[in-house]
Amino acid sequence: MSGNKISKQKSCHHCKSRSASAPQDTSRIHYEKFWLYRHCSSVQQRDKQAQKAGQLFSGLLAMNVVFLGCAFISSMIFNHVAITLAEVWILLSILKILSLCWIFYYLLGTSRQPHAVLHRDSHAGPIWIRGSVLLFGCFSILLNVFHIGYSTILIQCKSKVEILFPSIGILFICTQGFFLWYHSKDCIQVQHNFTRCGLMLTIATNLLLWLLAVTNDTIHMEIESQLREVEQRFAGKAPFSHPWNKTALCMCPNTTICKVFQRGYILLYPFNTEYSLVCCSVLYVMWKNVGRRISHHHVPHTKPKFKLQGVVFGPLLGAMAVIVGTCVFMIYQIQATGSAPSHQAFIIYYSYYIVLLPLMSVVAVIGTIIHAVEKKELDTLKNPTRSLDVVLLMGAALGQIGMSYFSIVALVATNPMDLLNSLILSYSVLLIFQNITQNVFIIDGLHRQHLMSPDTEEEMKEEQNHEACERQVSILELGQEIRKVSLSYIQSYSNLSWKRRALREISFFLVLCNIILWVMPTFGAHPVFENGLEKSFYGYSTWFVIVNFGLPLGVFYRMHSVGGLLEVYVTA
Repeated sequence: MSGNKISKQKSCHHCKSRSASAPQDTSRIHYEKFWLYRHCSSVQQRDKQAQKAGQLFSGLLAMNVVFLGCAFISSMIFNHVAITLAEVWILLSILKILSLCWIFYYLLGTSRQPHAVLHRDSHAGPIWIRGSVLLFGCFSILLNVFHIGYSTILIQCKSKVEILFPSIGILFICTQGFFLWYHSKDCIQVQHNFTRCGLMLTIATNLLLWLLAVTNDTIHMEIESQLREVEQRFAGKAPFSHPWNKTALCMCPNTTICKVFQRGYILLYPFNTEYSLVCCSVLYVMWKNVGRRISHHHVPHTKPKFKLQGVVFGPLLGAMAVIVGTCVFMIYQIQATGSAPSHQAFIIYYSYYIVLLPLMSVVAVIGTIIHAVEKKELDTLKNPTRSLDVVLLMGAALGQIGMSYFSIVALVATNPMDLLNSLILSYSVLLIFQNITQNVFIIDGLHRQHLMSPDTEEEMKEEQNHEACERQVSILELGQEIRKVSLSYIQSYSNLSWKRRALREISFFLVLCNIILWVMPTFGAHPVFENGLEKSFYGYSTWFVIVNFGLPLGVFYRMHSVGGLLEVYVTA
């Protein structure tokens, strides 16, 4: 009896010593304060209200900056005499410098304060998101280098702002990339309002850079199309008239280096838009995590790892889709970018989509049915990263869905029985259905609780031992509890193993399909504009606006779907 009492006293003393450390953690918490709520009696209530007020005021700051930038960019587009591109670059350079000042202050000051980062969000900034920031950032830096080289060669007819703006852009991309790579998981606990305003200012800057990149990409595609129309005019064909036709003031000299800079700038331009959108999503999660206190019970002890074990058909079918898609893309680029776009190139391109999109839709529906049959519990814990993933998936899908509906109306109203028109009509309908089914599959998978593998069973038992010590349960009750959990886990794992393998096959196949569907429009395949059918129906300017706001969103949707599908694959 005395030995049992001594052991109980030791275990209780151990539990008390652990619980005694809890108040030390709470003493480190910096509760938020705001002058509007200084009379709140409860500290927790004042902290909650101050957090809402800080988010509101920082959101208003970003809204005003974005509206100011939109006014500048819109004025440049519609009245480029009063507001020039150089003046828009000056405004964005000022915003970049302000954002850089805040990032340096955060890196050297805020994050180094005592107890500044007590918690880190394990769901924020996964490796493929940070890898995307790093990859697109490198391409954007190379793009700015080409821009500087191209402007330097044509310095006699270019302003010095065209060299200064990309130079500041290189510094901004490098600093922001470093900041997001190392601090994307931070839940900062000091200087809450200043940090929120800095994050929102950086988000607004990236949004305006994306908007300017979209408008500039519009100009590039417009110039290419007008050159084609000039060639058609010389060939005796009637071109489509457009009121923006103008001659280029600066012509690239007939030198190899200038052609390299010009071609590299055009080739790398789409990565700039993707970089800005990805950075906005990561910065928004950081903004939501300011002042967030994560319970230790919500922190996963084991992180799922990416493994190719048990998947065969998904990688095989996905690799076939990528290989065929690459061949189709090369054929399309060779034929459609010539002096006269080939009718056969469009037929091959849309035929590939018509075969692939139904297969992706069927696979996504099967995956959703497996999720329903699996009957795993839903993860209802607060997760800003997952909430943002859902919003981005739904919002980015609107780009392709909206363009598809515009195409459907134009084609039905003209001549839907023509071969090319019927292919485009089928492509538009299938694209809508594929976006919806894939979104349902990804969102449902992201909200499912994770099942542990047998390798983590021992860790689960150790965790239960600690919890049992805190609840002061007896050794006999602990053994019975572990036995029950082990038996139920072995039974569920044996019953669900085929379902989990099927989910991994489906997720991996969709990952590869979305990669090839991201590559094709990113590197220049734009048949929605180059076929000329919708352009002749809606008019040149209207269809340009639709395409250049829908196409970047569609590219971003494919890239973001890859991240969501990898998450579903890893946690299946």
